[in-house]
Amino acid sequence: MQDTAADSLRKTLGQDAQLEGELHELQQQLAKLPESADALERAKLLLEMARAHQILERGAEAWPLGRTAFDIYAEAQAWEEAADACDILYQCDQPDSLVALGNGAWLGVTFPMDPEISVHLLSHIVDDTPDDADGAAVAAATALFLADVRAEEGTEKERLTFFSNQMLGQVARRHSQVGNEEQFAFWIEKLELNDPDKFLVRLRNVIDVLAQDDWWIDRDAIQASLPH
Repeated sequence: MQDTAADSLRKTLGQDAQLEGELHELQQQLAKLPESADALERAKLLLEMARAHQILERGAEAWPLGRTAFDIYAEAQAWEEAADACDILYQCDQPDSLVALGNGAWLGVTFPMDPEISVHLLSHIVDDTPDDADGAAVAAATALFLADVRAEEGTEKERLTFFSNQMLGQVARRHSQVGNEEQFAFWIEKLELNDPDKFLVRLRNVIDVLAQDDWWIDRDAIQASLPH
């Protein structure tokens, strides 16, 4: 039986109340942290507080918490957590949310990390790209590529590759009205989405547009430190 509007409202209010309780507990934990506490422990609390505020649709309150957490993670080169912070910051719907997405997507593709974080960030690029732009196709193809090469064999890989395949199919339909497998194969070949060496370079251009040269990390130093 479907939920009534009243049932849905009660569920929402209940979830909000639970989040408010969790937020209060996190604030208490943060206040009790000694000055000598590990910076990463502080960042974890800040990020969870930001996440709660964001879910409660309080983006303006979530932003400074998530941004501070990002800076701590970046300083510690904890790139997976920094990318996760960017995911939350993007969803805060603040003036620099697209910049956050650009920074997070760059980290999510550059460093091996939980592929779910990377795929989630790339799905935001798909959502934020016009239907007729190639950027969404490039982001979806990259999501599928990362799900395939980074996810562990088993249910996680099956779930992420299924999600990414569905996303790529949706992009194909909205981009070029692709309606069958033959058209899909032609579309993939036409946009060179079967060649990671090509679509990853194009993704870099998409990310540059999002970030608008407002990089919160030293990309040159990071790239110089990466193994060739």
